[in-house]
Amino acid sequence: MTEGRVQRRLAAILAADVVGYTRLMGSDEAGTLADLKEIRAHLIDPNMAEHQGRIFKTTGDGILAEFPSVVNAVACAVAMQRAMSGRSAKLSEDRRIQFRVGINLGDVIVEDDDLLGDGVNVATRLEGIAPVGGVMVSGTVRDHLGNRLELQFDDIGEQILKNIERPVRAYAVRLDGPEAAPTSPASLADKPSIALLPFVNMSDDRQQDYFADGITENVITGLSRFRDLSVIASNSTFAYKGKATKIQDASRELGARYILEGSVQRSKDRVRITAQLIDGKTGRHLWAERYDRGIEDIFAVQDDVTERIIGSLATAYGGRLLKAWQERPEVAGTRNFEALDYFVRGMESLNRYTKQDNLRARELFEKAGELDPKFGKAFAKLAWTHMIDASDGWSANPEASLACGLKYANLAIERDDAEAWGHYALAGHCLFCGQYERAIVEYQRALELNPNDADVLLDYGSCLSYCGRAQEGLETAQKAMRLNPHYPEWYILQIGQIYYDVRRYREAIAALEGLRTLDTVYQHLYLAASYAALGSEDEAQQVIEHILQLEPRATITMRTTSDMAPYKNSGDLEHLRENLRKAGLRE
Repeated sequence: MTEGRVQRRLAAILAADVVGYTRLMGSDEAGTLADLKEIRAHLIDPNMAEHQGRIFKTTGDGILAEFPSVVNAVACAVAMQRAMSGRSAKLSEDRRIQFRVGINLGDVIVEDDDLLGDGVNVATRLEGIAPVGGVMVSGTVRDHLGNRLELQFDDIGEQILKNIERPVRAYAVRLDGPEAAPTSPASLADKPSIALLPFVNMSDDRQQDYFADGITENVITGLSRFRDLSVIASNSTFAYKGKATKIQDASRELGARYILEGSVQRSKDRVRITAQLIDGKTGRHLWAERYDRGIEDIFAVQDDVTERIIGSLATAYGGRLLKAWQERPEVAGTRNFEALDYFVRGMESLNRYTKQDNLRARELFEKAGELDPKFGKAFAKLAWTHMIDASDGWSANPEASLACGLKYANLAIERDDAEAWGHYALAGHCLFCGQYERAIVEYQRALELNPNDADVLLDYGSCLSYCGRAQEGLETAQKAMRLNPHYPEWYILQIGQIYYDVRRYREAIAALEGLRTLDTVYQHLYLAASYAALGSEDEAQQVIEHILQLEPRATITMRTTSDMAPYKNSGDLEHLRENLRKAGLRE
């Protein structure tokens, strides 16, 4: 390997191996080698060429190949296996040559013409568990593939693969369906699709190309963790590097509704990074941002800017992609919403934070789940509507509401264990039920699955605060707000509570007084307690009067139960109760 920085890239890897190679060679060595030579020349190599594959390693009984996209890799594998099936049917069983194929999309190390690393190893291990004559793909491949090929898959769950650190979700391709032909971009309309064109290096120094490419790769990888987005793989988008490209052309060729493009310009000790999101159908600019940074630690800058771009684009609350998706012109004419449309409308209702809107959100999430039974996020938010009923005093039977929350949180995980929001909902249920350590574990699991989801991060900050780690919770919530600068008001609502828990009462007041669309008992309780803690009795009493207008029966006992104020430490709960007494709320 050349000295210096290791060269890496994201690649679609195909691993194929002959089944029973030793037996075949023992039975007829010369005939087997002749057959393999014929298969390679007339079946494998033409398919590789047709699908732009490159064989980078061969053994006596197997091959490893890379492709510019998962679409090409899977289409090639399906074509090969179907052709092999037709060929084998004409031969006696002892002469049949059959392959297993595994496909993965992952990070690889480039060493001359060879590729190494886990991206290759996972493909090889998937090949080992593939059925004879079949194709096994990783969950990452399945997610990136979306509906681009007319194929069906069997989810065989998470698999423990030899020498692979974490379980890998695997899918078996059904080969008895129609030919694997690419579908038109219109078939991707069930969720937002985005392609990231390589960021342009505007610096005079061509050595800075690696930094621009790194930003592009990192954002693609980060966005790919959002399972309700279709993200075009980098091998496809990097074909546009250095070319003058019309956005609408790239959108059509890549099958992506939205295009993100950007540039990097470095001079001395500063770097400027710009990014803009464009509707590939209309050419309209939807979002743009500029980031100016010092470059004391260039990789820290790369990671920071990547996180901010992902947070701005992909989060469910305030993310520019879902906002653009909801407002796309063709929706206004037909109102023919599919599962994601119902989900986005449900999020809007939930965000208004009233009892009626919470019920409406529940109906919309239920509809989204009916349309797409594997839509884990819809079931997760359905769980939250029940838990919010309990935590905000809207339920006549809080225990039953929490039980429904647990039911749908578990269903979300069952339907899509790799979706962060199922674990996010389960974490909320654990918190409301006083299972603090498990709540933290589930939040951490959610963030392992998607570390850039600002919504999960914000609620995790609130959980930490309830668990007696308020300062850590504040720092976590502030990071969430940096990741999602278009945050909704409920972010402010929750950080107001965290400021109170940290005893930063003036900042709590500033946050809670700044709310414009929300008017909840929850926010006013913390506002009244903050005024009381500062000795501002008149202001505290005015807030209490407003609370009683919203909920005439409100008392300290009723509003500080374990499901409404789930503090782990009795001292933190008493801190709230004592200041509510000072504010004048009856016991």
